[in-house]
Amino acid sequence: MQPQTTLDELDALDALESLEYLESLEAHSIPPPSEGSGEVSIPPPSEGPGEALSPSFGGVRGGPIIGIFGGSFNPIHNGHIALCKAFLAQCNLDEVWLMVSPQNPLKINTALLDDEQRFRLAQKAIENEAGIKACDYEFHLPRPSYTWNTLQSLSNDYPHCRFTLLIGGDNWACFDRWYRSEDILDNYKIAVYPRSGSEIDAMQLPPNVSLINTPLFDISSTEIRQRVAAGQTISGMVPESILEEVNLLYSPF
Repeated sequence: MQPQTTLDELDALDALESLEYLESLEAHSIPPPSEGSGEVSIPPPSEGPGEALSPSFGGVRGGPIIGIFGGSFNPIHNGHIALCKAFLAQCNLDEVWLMVSPQNPLKINTALLDDEQRFRLAQKAIENEAGIKACDYEFHLPRPSYTWNTLQSLSNDYPHCRFTLLIGGDNWACFDRWYRSEDILDNYKIAVYPRSGSEIDAMQLPPNVSLINTPLFDISSTEIRQRVAAGQTISGMVPESILEEVNLLYSPF
């Protein structure tokens, strides 16, 4: 996957025009997320919201700052992880949460691996990476969802955290078409990283939007899937810890 927003903003538009769906969103209360494995500084969605924050964050006025980096991670690769490290270094973040997006039930993507399998791959890929956490939070929200809804739910469930949205330059170029984009801008910081073919003028960005300096990584999830299907090596493209599993899960044979 090329790094994308937490949600497929444009594909979800048709679904949310339905009055019934809008009413279900208004009436919805987030169920406790499923139990999962892995120790993290802040209890991840897989352990449930509302638990005490770890004192290891200490000293950050206003609470820990969490970067939300969303996408399908189909599969996660070394470029994603390198970006997360750059986010931590440049954006004054305490953690980056890889927000694995679920399948959109209204537009099935047959190339998309099962939600839980993608989440487990992400967990395994970053298990030794300090400050980077895999997150299944959106699996427990109404589908399809919007980034605004996800951020609002996160702010409600983790009131002591401050959230920064991490998106690519290609997504920033169409950000004005996102659902409640002005509300996102008014309530959250956004960090934009460069993407090939997307020119961003830092001088034209709103006050709470910053352009960060990250390299362009010549790796994509699409290319990894294609190489696996063709029987070609993907060594060096994904962490060694998931190399065998990625080959197995994405092989057409």
